[in-house]
Amino acid sequence: MQIYERYGPALLRKAQRVLRSRSEAEDIVQHLFLELLETKNMNVDLPYLYRSVTNRCLSRIRDEKNRARLLAEDGGASFESRRADESVTMTQDLLVKLVAELEEDEGQVLVLYFFDEMSLEEIAEMLGVHRKTVAKRVDSIRTRALSMAGGAS
Repeated sequence: MQIYERYGPALLRKAQRVLRSRSEAEDIVQHLFLELLETKNMNVDLPYLYRSVTNRCLSRIRDEKNRARLLAEDGGASFESRRADESVTMTQDLLVKLVAELEEDEGQVLVLYFFDEMSLEEIAEMLGVHRKTVAKRVDSIRTRALSMAGGAS
């Protein structure tokens, strides 16, 4: 399966970065490619695969059991996004708390912007929306993150 050989490792790294669990990341990626095989849908592009993995990771985080596990883990291996333009650091714990409150489209933007550090233009192109729409979603996420972090940077 050439598509797996080509994109599988990158998708696995992405899922593992978000979920902080190699085994959960492997499950996500394997299930995605299994579904593609079952539907015989091998004409997919990288943006589709990327969105699919992102959505599956967000769904996994929304699961109460996994959310509790992620929040309980020590902060030693914690992810932190420190974009130069941000007044709040997006930690793994903050992400887990935010995901429960965000709509699916905002969750996608959160991962693409803070985890993958894509530009607003890149996200807009990947999601098929206007750049202004992405900017509004990022602003909404920032507002919620600041509120959850108690206004601390």
